Amino acid sequence: MDAVRTVLERTPPELSADIVDKGIVLSGGGALLKNLDVLLREETGLPIMVCENPQLAVVLGTGRSLDELSLLKEIALQ
Repeated sequence: MDAVRTVLERTPPELSADIVDKGIVLSGGGALLKNLDVLLREETGLPIMVCENPQLAVVLGTGRSLDELSLLKEIALQ
């Protein structure tokens, strides 16, 4: 929880507003830890949800970004 609080405290205001409005989506194997979403929701007061297929989310997202290499290059150069 200390690490989560530290990250949230260091988050820029424009991103913090989005997090408060839309919440946090947990992905990856750690998202499958029993009641992690419940603990984070209770401790932060933010909407927390686990994505569909959390173990595959990163690899699927990476694959989609590779489908848009020109956009990825443009974003990386900014």
